[in-house]
Amino acid sequence: MNKTKTAEPKRYKRSDNVIPDFEHLFDEDGQEKPGKKKRGVGSLYYKRLLQKNKGGFCLSLLMFVLKNLPAWVLPVITADVIDLASGQWSGDSVKWLIIYAVILVVVLVQNIPTHVIYSRITDKMLRRTGAGMRGTVIRKLQHLSITYHKEIETGKLQSKFLKDIESVDALNTNLIKVLIPNIIVALVSVGISAYSSWMVTLFFFIIIPANVLLTQFFRKRMSKKNHLYRVENEHVSARFTTMLGMLPVTKAHGLENKEIALCDRNIQKLTERGLAVDRTVSYFGSALWVVANLMSVACLIVCAVLAMLGWISPGDIVLYQSMFTSINGAVQTIVNVLPTFAVGFEAISSLSEIMLSKEVEDSAGKLKLSSLEGNVRFDHVSYKYPNGTAYVVEDFSIDVKKGECIAVVGASGSGKSTLMNLIIGFLKPTEGTLYIDGNDITQLSLPDYRHFISVVPQNSILFAGTIRQNIVYGLENVSNEQVERVAELANLNEFVKDLPKGLDTFVGEGGGKLSGGQKQRVTIARALIRDPRILILDEATSALDNISEYQVQKAIAGLIKGRTTFIVAHRLSTIRDADRIAVMEAGRCVELGSYDELMAKQGKFYELKCLNDMNFKIAEQALDAAGGEQSAEVAAQPGAAQAG
Repeated sequence: MNKTKTAEPKRYKRSDNVIPDFEHLFDEDGQEKPGKKKRGVGSLYYKRLLQKNKGGFCLSLLMFVLKNLPAWVLPVITADVIDLASGQWSGDSVKWLIIYAVILVVVLVQNIPTHVIYSRITDKMLRRTGAGMRGTVIRKLQHLSITYHKEIETGKLQSKFLKDIESVDALNTNLIKVLIPNIIVALVSVGISAYSSWMVTLFFFIIIPANVLLTQFFRKRMSKKNHLYRVENEHVSARFTTMLGMLPVTKAHGLENKEIALCDRNIQKLTERGLAVDRTVSYFGSALWVVANLMSVACLIVCAVLAMLGWISPGDIVLYQSMFTSINGAVQTIVNVLPTFAVGFEAISSLSEIMLSKEVEDSAGKLKLSSLEGNVRFDHVSYKYPNGTAYVVEDFSIDVKKGECIAVVGASGSGKSTLMNLIIGFLKPTEGTLYIDGNDITQLSLPDYRHFISVVPQNSILFAGTIRQNIVYGLENVSNEQVERVAELANLNEFVKDLPKGLDTFVGEGGGKLSGGQKQRVTIARALIRDPRILILDEATSALDNISEYQVQKAIAGLIKGRTTFIVAHRLSTIRDADRIAVMEAGRCVELGSYDELMAKQGKFYELKCLNDMNFKIAEQALDAAGGEQSAEVAAQPGAAQAG
């Protein structure tokens, strides 16, 4: 058994001033009282967000009130000045004019510092909230299982990360800078009016129900149309990602026009959904504007009648009209941003599909390996996919000692890659136990365990950077000597020496500037520099031609020395030196032994080997007849893939 570590391996450094984690804001509320209507995820999110930022939020509200004082003080003073000017001129009139002038100067000047403080507080809060949302989604995606990522389209995830988070940012801004400040404006304006005349204030309250009724009329329509638009947008994004991935196939078969027509139909449907949203918002905005102005005209007439009757002074007309305009403007602004709220809450609902997913690799409280020998034991392991009926791997047992090389062969769908995914920890055994150095793999902290393994997949995965950056991906303080050493072991120097910048040459997106064999050797160098105890080669040469395969095989020969190695191979002659070969058929291991033992037995492996060799010879003859413009290896792949 291995000892636990008290600290995380320092593969990735993070500052103490970390981006906030907002995953708990999406947690379903388990404290709701029985019979009480369950809150929506958006309501819970904002309740918790405001609680998390209540200190800064309250301070920002105070600064808003101070900076907005001119909007309330000026109408009050203006009304008094008009009354002074229309009355008998006296010494008191001059005194009050001076007092009012001083008050206005102070109130106006203080707006500068209070506005700056308000902006700093709110902007920092909004920026950190946006950063927290993005960081939280990224962390969640990293922690979600491979099974989850296989079941959801990449384009949909991109849409959620880019468009939905942008919509939530807009919602946050409108909540902090528009909704709540305008509610304060409306309340203070109502308070000032009520202090002066309760009768006029009663008229003001007609505004609120009129706007609320109008909003309720449009709210459900906007919510439904925004939902349909969001779903369609995700579908178009997913289709676009698929189109990019299929470009070589599309062009090879002359299907460009068909693909364009398919995308055009999707875009047209998205456009129709968007226009439906726009029409609803347009009707809503127009109706809101008409109602607001009709109310303003009514207010002016009512105030004029009250002044003629002597119930209010002429100056009060200006005060009440200003307060009404302020209230009306605040309510109209609030209602105007409701479409943004509908989009934002729909975006939160969309993001919750990621955040509330339970398919997470949870390593909390599990064993953290400080070292690894490389002993692997399958003890009657079976696996079937969730909701699946048939076993992909059934009753598989093998005891692999450190440093052994085990090859796994079989037809497509025989369970080879599933075995590799079980070793990596991407999948958990449905039955039986997989032991790593005597530890049940389900009890291990997988991120720590995976520090000691490396995988060379069939399709090389490179990012848009230099060769060096791809080799040292995720590692820190790697010396130039270490990089050059693994480059030599991986046989990179064979082509790197001819590149203009050597190891610092940019490889392009997905390594597009390198050949298949070159990319695979970069992947091998990446595996080498980690000095893994367990190495997995998942058909690492299946997509290569003869020359590239020869170069990669030379690199692999140096890679497997002294490491527990699992090789999934399609070319059976390349695994002659494996210590043992497991032959898989329909998820079961039907043969296990060395290359010579299995060939002498003339069983399933012997049949696969003969079929493999026959396919290769047929391909060679066909290519010789065609002029040998491509390698036999490439042509032999379809048959070979079936065999191996």
